[in-house]
Amino acid sequence: MGASALLSVASLATAESHATELTIAIVNNGHMINMQTVAEAYTEETGVILNWVSLEEGVLREQVTSDTATGGGQYDIINIGMQEAPIWGAAGWIEPLELGDDYDVGDLLPAMANGLSHDGTLYAAPFYGESSMVMYRKDLTDAAGVTIADNDSWDNVMAAAAAMHDPDNGVYGACLRGKPGWGDNMAFITTVVNSYGGAWFDADFRPQLDSDEWAAAINMYVELLGSYGPPGSEGNSFNEILALYNEGKCGLWIDATIAASFLEVDGVAYAQSPNAGNAVGANWLWAWAMAVPTGSPNSEAAHDFIEWATSKEYIQAVGNHPEFGWGSVPTGTRASTYEIAEFQAAAPFAAAEMAAIESAAPEATDLKPYVGVQFASIPEFPEVGSAVAQEMAAALSGAKTVEEALADAQAAADAIMQEAGYY
Repeated sequence: MGASALLSVASLATAESHATELTIAIVNNGHMINMQTVAEAYTEETGVILNWVSLEEGVLREQVTSDTATGGGQYDIINIGMQEAPIWGAAGWIEPLELGDDYDVGDLLPAMANGLSHDGTLYAAPFYGESSMVMYRKDLTDAAGVTIADNDSWDNVMAAAAAMHDPDNGVYGACLRGKPGWGDNMAFITTVVNSYGGAWFDADFRPQLDSDEWAAAINMYVELLGSYGPPGSEGNSFNEILALYNEGKCGLWIDATIAASFLEVDGVAYAQSPNAGNAVGANWLWAWAMAVPTGSPNSEAAHDFIEWATSKEYIQAVGNHPEFGWGSVPTGTRASTYEIAEFQAAAPFAAAEMAAIESAAPEATDLKPYVGVQFASIPEFPEVGSAVAQEMAAALSGAKTVEEALADAQAAADAIMQEAGYY
């Protein structure tokens, strides 16, 4: 059923499904939190009761993976992303999505649709999509007499952070992810490694964390964040840094393009991600998407809700909502969003966001045998990434040297891949 058709038969749906309840596991990011408010109208129209389980990113991944893999049935709809969707779809853990003509699948950005599909079948619908970019305080760079350019060098970024760094007045030159998690600190760190020409695995899927490229990238990362970041950075991920940025405490932040929707300070400018000579993979590609676990007793109602929540009509509902508006619509999913005049006027970040999404390069290459920019699309990656994440946090906190952390990370990754039978 198309989204518009769904709403046009609201009275019938109310009569048929007033007792239906959906339990939805979502990540506790801003657009997902906003959805709870916008979806009140959905319940009013259809009678479907929505029970929200909002979880921190790492906790969400752990709980959703465990429940879905075992057929636990705790959730009717789950938030997953590009790492999980193709693998889980191929494994039969989540249901293929059949979307009506009104949904206009062709309007989805190809990068998002492809990343959430397996063998041409869409298994999760993108709620919002993102790449990564530099978000910096141009008022502070101007005052310090420095600039940040598109695809700048890490040396120049380091110099800009140093020039803006003023901890006595509560301003830190660079705020970057340090909290351990394959989708937390490793999302950013992997793009840094990519930009140095490194990769997670070689052609035989042997871990490459003992390479010169990883060493150069992690030494730079630890120096940049250790010298010019806020104290306790090993505990900061997206939500913590967003709060710091909006308190005026960050000179620059390299993170998800979607963050631009929630920046409240003045003077923000945007630049494409920096690199150390290799721009391929310097910015990531991700979508937080919605999927239906196989065997959900409320499968039909779950599919209908996903079709509504990821539709053009939902974008309009957020843009016209009195609590939100066009600067708060979920972006990075549909080409049509970027053609809306009200959105263009409210979103100065739109061009930079689209440029980042379009330049992301998830395909396998001679450098890397796997699909994915800031992750590897293999079932073992969450375990590998989580183990390495702990070592990188230890290096950042000073509990280990970079050399020690990388050696321990290599050993952990090697053990996991050998146990999985790759070699």
